[in-house]
Amino acid sequence: MSSRPVSQGSLTIPNLITLLRILLTPLFIIFLIQGNYHKALFVFLLAGVSDLADGLIARTWHQKSRLGSYLDPLADKVLVAASFVTLSIYREIPSWLTVVVISRDLALGFGVLIFRLADIPLVIRPSLAGKWTTTFQVSTVFLVLIGKIWPFSYQVLLALFWCTGALTTISGIHYLYNGIMMMNMFQGNGSRDNSDG
Repeated sequence: MSSRPVSQGSLTIPNLITLLRILLTPLFIIFLIQGNYHKALFVFLLAGVSDLADGLIARTWHQKSRLGSYLDPLADKVLVAASFVTLSIYREIPSWLTVVVISRDLALGFGVLIFRLADIPLVIRPSLAGKWTTTFQVSTVFLVLIGKIWPFSYQVLLALFWCTGALTTISGIHYLYNGIMMMNMFQGNGSRDNSDG
């Protein structure tokens, strides 16, 4: 087994699995619209398994690539965003929570765009709050689907909605703060370089 990393633009097995996860999203939404929650839950779980599989294969077979570093989080965002929007349309998830989730992702994407346009080096490292946010967002969709198949107390979901909203907000503020600090640091280094010249 070779330990040599693949080229940055290679379409590796993990990347193909990630693309499959993106293609599963429309199928998942179709099942939600049809009210076929058993099949929707199956597709959602399949997407989760594929997420674990591509990461495991990338680490085990040394197939991490730059393309994969973009595709993997994109696949997660597409699935989660589509799930929240669809479920909120059918009043299974509060609309305010969907707005919070989508707004955070749009704000982060806009921030990355600003860094790229300003030619500022950007290193994105998932924070602990960010990881917990993803976990709670996925858990929210999962439990909503479970609740449609095997009903349980709505108070459990309500508590989860508020926890997910709070964590999403906290992680968004945390990433925003880090972005501002990185921008200030870059501008400070630029000023010193100009003064040295």
